[in-house]
Amino acid sequence: MTLLEVTALNKEFDGLRALDGVSFKAEDGEILGIIGPNGAGKTTLFNLISGIYPPSGGEISFQGKSILRLKPHQISRLGIGRTFQIVRPFQNLDVETNVLVAFGHSFYPSLWKSTEGFRKPEILREVQTLIERVGLRPYIDQLAKNLPLGIKKRLEIARALALKPRLLLLDEPSAGLRFEESAQLMDLIRQVRDQGIGVILIEHNMQVVMDLCKRIVVLDHGSKIAEGSPEEVRSNPQVIQAYLGKEA
Repeated sequence: MTLLEVTALNKEFDGLRALDGVSFKAEDGEILGIIGPNGAGKTTLFNLISGIYPPSGGEISFQGKSILRLKPHQISRLGIGRTFQIVRPFQNLDVETNVLVAFGHSFYPSLWKSTEGFRKPEILREVQTLIERVGLRPYIDQLAKNLPLGIKKRLEIARALALKPRLLLLDEPSAGLRFEESAQLMDLIRQVRDQGIGVILIEHNMQVVMDLCKRIVVLDHGSKIAEGSPEEVRSNPQVIQAYLGKEA
C-alpha cells in the first residue's frame, strides 16, 4: 500500500529552485532512503512533506489524500511524524515529560497542560511503555540537556513515535554518532519498520542507508537523478559522479 506519494514537487526561494519536479512513492512498512550531496534539497523535501514550507508546485498525498494545504500540526495528527538533524528536545524537561508532551499532541488544549491534569496513570503507562521500547528507561528522570547525543537521538525518535505515526521521517539520525551507537540506532529503526510504520530516511552514512533501505532515491541540485535498490544506486554512473565518488 502506498503511504505517501510525491508528484512533480517544486520549491523556489526567491527565484532559486531548491526542488525541481521530484516524484516518488513511499510504501507501507518499508524504509526508503533519500541521499544526495549537501544542498541537494533533502531537508527541503522533508519540510514540504511536514508542512513547514508550502510547495511552489506539485502534489503531496498521504494515504490517498492531498496534504498540501495543511499545517504541520494537522499533518502530524494525520499520521506523519518527523525528527530533525539537529535534535530539539525540551532541554529543561526530563525524558518522561518530553515524551508526554508529544504523546498528548492530539488532545492537549495547550503545550503546558501536559504537565498538569493530563498526567493520568493510564497515559503515563503508555508513555513509559514507549520509553522502554526505545531503550530510554535508564534515563527516564534525566533532563534532556544532560543526555549524550546518542540518547538524545533516541529521545527525538520516541517523541515522534508518541504521535502514533503511520509514516516516520528521519533526518540524518546517525549524524555525529559512533559506530556502536549507529548500529543500535539501526536496530531501533528496524523495530519501527517491523511495527508496520513506514520510514523515510535522509542519511549521509552510506553504510546505514545500504544496510537499512531496500529502495533509495537520489537527489542532486534539487532533482531526482536515480531511484532503485542499493545495488542499482551504487552502480549508477550519474550517482557515482554526483555523490558517491569513484572507488580508488
